[in-house]
Order: sequence, then structure tokens, then C-alpha cells
Amino acid sequence: MRPGSDEAEWREDCAPRRVLSLFATKWTSMVLHTLHARHGGTARTGVLLRSLPGISKKMLTQTLREMEEIGLIARDVLAVMPPAVEYRLTELGCRFVEPVNLLYDWGRANADALDALGSRPGARRG
Repeated sequence: MRPGSDEAEWREDCAPRRVLSLFATKWTSMVLHTLHARHGGTARTGVLLRSLPGISKKMLTQTLREMEEIGLIARDVLAVMPPAVEYRLTELGCRFVEPVNLLYDWGRANADALDALGSRPGARRG
């Protein structure tokens, strides 16, 4: 430990670890970013599926369920024929968009640094 650091801030349940575990899968941050940046905070399932190249319908459904369960998004069933489902960012979800956007902006500005990392198995560039 460095001098003056509080051991409690490095516990397994500390805030930095909890936020990083929230984004341990790429799809959570990508769904948040896509809902916010491309769809103004609200989108139907099919629209999200088309907006996220590489995600399967199964993975999108699983990610949306997990995000709804923890309170990042809300699911609204629309009274149309055939029935449709719309997802929207909750107030909490809007708060989590901010750090995600910072990472996306950093990635865009530092693509050369990301390229210098070399390739990883399963990583795609495009």
C-alpha cells in the first residue's frame, strides 16, 4: 500500500471495482452508448439489434434483461399490433452513460494507441 491510502478503497466491493464489473462485458457499455448516442435514450429491440453489429439476438436479449434487472434501462411493452417492446435509459442509466462516453471519445482520439497494442485472439478491427 502506498502511504496515506485507505485499505478500504481497494476492497472487493469498493466503488471502482463495482463500476468496472458492471462493464466487464462489452455489450452493456455498447447498449448504453447506442441507446444514448444513436437513439436519444429509447429504442425498440429490432432497432438495437441492427445498431449493434456482431451481437446475436440471444446476447442482446440477455444483456437487456440484465440491464433492466439492475436498473439501467426500463422495458415498456407498447400497445400496438403486433405487440412491440421498447427500451429506454432510466435516470440511473443516464448517469452511467457519462463515463461510457468518455471511454468512447478516448478510444476515437487514441486509435493509434489501441492499434499499438497488437492483436488479441478474438479481437476485431473495423
